[in-house]
Order: sequence, then C-alpha cells, then structure tokens
Amino acid sequence: MSVERNAGTRAIITGGAQGIGFAVAQQLVAEGCEALVLVGRSPEKGALAVAALEKLGAEAIFVSADMSRPDECARAVEVGLERFGTINGLVNAAASSARGTLTDTTPELFDSLFATNVRGPFFMMQGVVRHLLAAKKPGAIVNVLSMSAHAGQSFLTAYSASKGALAVLTKNVANAYRGNRIRCNAVLPGWMDTPGEAVVQAKFHGAGPDWLEKAEAAQPMGQLVKPHQLAVLIAYMLSPQSGVMTGSLVDYDQNVAGVIGD
Repeated sequence: MSVERNAGTRAIITGGAQGIGFAVAQQLVAEGCEALVLVGRSPEKGALAVAALEKLGAEAIFVSADMSRPDECARAVEVGLERFGTINGLVNAAASSARGTLTDTTPELFDSLFATNVRGPFFMMQGVVRHLLAAKKPGAIVNVLSMSAHAGQSFLTAYSASKGALAVLTKNVANAYRGNRIRCNAVLPGWMDTPGEAVVQAKFHGAGPDWLEKAEAAQPMGQLVKPHQLAVLIAYMLSPQSGVMTGSLVDYDQNVAGVIGD
C-alpha cells in the first residue's frame, strides 16, 4: 500500500466524528490526506475528533449539521470549500439504523430514515458534484450502505429499504458522471462493532455490557466488522489507486449474501 496514495485528497466525511467516519478520517491521514471536513451532530465529539486528527498532522474542521436537511448539507459543502478551496472526496457514513418492521413502522420513522439515509447522501453528493463539474476536476465518492440492502432483517424493513435506495443512487451517480472522471462506489458492511451499535443493542434489544463478546463468539470469523478494517477499503476506493472503479457495491462481511445453510 502506498503511504501517500491519498496525498491529494481533500474530503468531506459525514458521521466523521465517530465510528466508521472517524476511522476513515484517521486512515486517510495515514495515507497523506491533509484536509478533512468532518460533519456530524455533536460539536463535542467533533472537537475531540478534530484535535485527534490535528495531532496526526492534518488540517481538519468540524461542521455541525443535520444530514436530513438539504440546506444543512449544502452548508456543509460550502464551509468545506471556503476553508480548503476545493473538495474532491466524499464519504457518506452518517446513517440512522432505527428499528421497525413493516407493520409497526410509523410514517414518521419511515420519513426520518429516508431523510437521513437517502436524502442526506443525495444532497451531499449534489453539492460536491456541482463543485467538481464547475471546477472540471475529478473526484471520488464512497457511500456506506449495509448488507441489509440485500434484504435485511424483519425489524429493519424501512432501514433496509433506505439502503437499497442508496445502492441504486450510487450506481446512477456513477453512470451519470463517469465521463467527468467522478467516481461513485459503495461498501456494504455486515454487523459492525461501533459505539453506535452498542447504543442500538441496549436500546432496542435490551443487550447487556457483554453483548459484543456474545455476538462475536457466534460469528464465523469470531469478530464483528471493525471500523479500522473497513476504513482501509474506503480509503482505497477514494484514492487514485482504485483507477476506473465506479458503480461498484462491495459486500464487506463474513456472511455471503444468498447462501442458505452450509
């Protein structure tokens, strides 16, 4: 791996102050990226994340924004451009995984999931692509989906539908702007070990503090997906080393979609 393969990357990362987003930010810095815009809801977490990245030698800023609001998506892109002059990378990692089956999902929950998981990435991509087209420069986008985009569990009906919509959006954008050298790909991680997942397990499933140990013991490879592992793949997909790769939806899991039994 080239240590400097992302030396020219100036990226916006939604959900960038924690979990997958922050792991990607750290990986990009390790690969030479010096300009990062982290977008999230918590200024406190954002300040800590920025401080950590600055210690690694990067210039980073945090933008507090609600990804379900198109105006705040546009503002996040504008702030990044004002600070760094250009943006050529985008990682849409922010998402809600609120639970709901077909029969108990309320219209409010459905709208909330689609607003965060589809509308947010849509308008973040719109802002970045408009800039790249105006500047006549290449760029790369990586959307973080989920293995649930293939079908999903019964208690993740609306969430799974939102990730399926983002999968189609990824391919549509990839096709539309390939002639402009703007690439758009996605990763579909399986069950992940993140602080957010710990909160979800406690809130929705009554899981105790030993939930991770039990969950990992039941997995084929003895672990859940780790953010730092997935971050290496995302950083590659953003970098020039990934060449002409676009429109790809990459499963990142130890369970293979479509397999029934052994």
